[in-house]
Amino acid sequence: MSTPPIKPLATRERLSEVRYEIRGELARRARDLEAQGRKLIKLNIGNPGAFGFRAPAHLQLAITSDIDHTDPYTHQQGLPAAREAIAAAYARRGTPHAHADRVFVGNGVSELIDLSLRALLNPGDEVLVPSPDYPLWSAATILNDGRPVYYRCDPSNDFLPDPAEIETLVSSRTRAIVLINPNNPTGATYPRELLERIVAIAAKHKLLLMVDEIYDQVLYDDAKFQPVAPLAGDVPCLTFSGLSKVHRACGWRVGWALLSGDGEAISNFHHAMDLLGALRLCANVPGQYAVEAAVNGPDTISELCAPGGRLYETRRAVIEACEASDHLELVAPAGALYAFPAVVGDAAKGFDDHAFALELMETEGVLVVPGSSFNVPYRNHFRVTLLPDAETMREVFARIDRVLARRADAVKKVVPINASKAKSRPAAA
Repeated sequence: MSTPPIKPLATRERLSEVRYEIRGELARRARDLEAQGRKLIKLNIGNPGAFGFRAPAHLQLAITSDIDHTDPYTHQQGLPAAREAIAAAYARRGTPHAHADRVFVGNGVSELIDLSLRALLNPGDEVLVPSPDYPLWSAATILNDGRPVYYRCDPSNDFLPDPAEIETLVSSRTRAIVLINPNNPTGATYPRELLERIVAIAAKHKLLLMVDEIYDQVLYDDAKFQPVAPLAGDVPCLTFSGLSKVHRACGWRVGWALLSGDGEAISNFHHAMDLLGALRLCANVPGQYAVEAAVNGPDTISELCAPGGRLYETRRAVIEACEASDHLELVAPAGALYAFPAVVGDAAKGFDDHAFALELMETEGVLVVPGSSFNVPYRNHFRVTLLPDAETMREVFARIDRVLARRADAVKKVVPINASKAKSRPAAA
C-alpha cells in the first residue's frame, strides 16, 4: 500500500505581504555564520542588553522586592499601581483624561500595536503609516486585515512628513494616522507646529492618532520632544511607550498605551481593547512592578545622550564617518537609537540594499538592515543601531566603506557596450 504524498500545511495567505527583515532572512544567515564560528557585529536590532547596557538598578530592585507578589494574574489592563503611575506621569505632561482606567499594559509595545489595530480595523480599512516606518506597524495592519497607506518622510526634508500630503491620502476607509516620534529608523524628531497640523487632520476626518513615543527621552544636542496627546485634546489618541528603550529593559516585555480623547468618542474602542486584553489574560506581571520606579525615578538616559555619553559619542562617530566617506550621506539623527545612512555616488549605481547587506555580513562580519525593509520605495539606505561603543562603530563604518569602495571601483571599471564596440572597429580610411 503506497503512502500518500505529504501535503504541507497551509498558512495564512496575507503573511506573504509581511516584511520584517530586522529578524528575517539576513538574521537567519547570521545565525548560520555564527554556528560556523564567525564573529559578527550585529546592528540589526535596538537591543541595549546585547551591547552591555543594564536596566537601572532601582528598577531591578523594584522587581526583586516584589517578586513574591507576582505569581497571580493581574487585571487584563495591567497592575493597578503601574497604571496609576503611568496615568500620573502623562498628566504631568499635560495629557487630558489621563486616568488609570485608560491605560493598557502589554507584553511590550509590539503586543499593544497588534492588539489596538485588531480592536480598530475591519477588513479593507486603511491606516496612514509613515514611510519609512517601523515595519511592525505595516505588518500588524496587514495581519489585522487592514491596508497600510504610506505618507512620505523624505530625506530631502530631514525625514519629516508633509501634512498636506497626509491629508490627500485620507479616504472613506481611513481609520487612523500613525506617528513615530522620535522616529525609528531615521532619528527624526517632529516639531510642535508639524504635529499640530497632523492633529488638525485627525480632528477634521475623525481619525484615531496612534503615536509611538517609545524613544521619547532619547534626544541629542538641542532636540526637543513634543508629546502629541496634549495637542490632541479631545481627539482620540493612543500613546505608546514602555521600559524597553529609555530604561534599557527590552527583555522584561513591559509596554503601555494610554487612550486619551473625548470619552464618548473612545468608548467602543476602549471596550474592544479591554476585551482583547482579557482574552490573553494579562501581561507579564513581574516587569510591571518596575513601572512606578521607572516613571517616578531618576533620569538615567539623558547622560548617555549628552556629550561624553556613550550614545552621544557613538552617534558622533557615525556622523563623522559618513562625513568622511565618499559613498555615504546622513541626516544626523536627532533622537532614538538608529542612523539611516544613504549610499551615494558611484557606489549607488545599480545598488541593491539587500545584496549589499548580505555582502557586508559575508565579507566584513557586520549585520545591518536594508533600508527597503522599512517600506520605502528606494533601495539606497540601510539602518544601524547606535548601541555599540564609538570605537566599535568607527570600525564598522571602516568595513562598510571598504565594501562600498569595491562597489564604486567595479562601476568605474565597467566599459559601456557602445564604447567597447567603437574601439574594436577599424578606423575609417
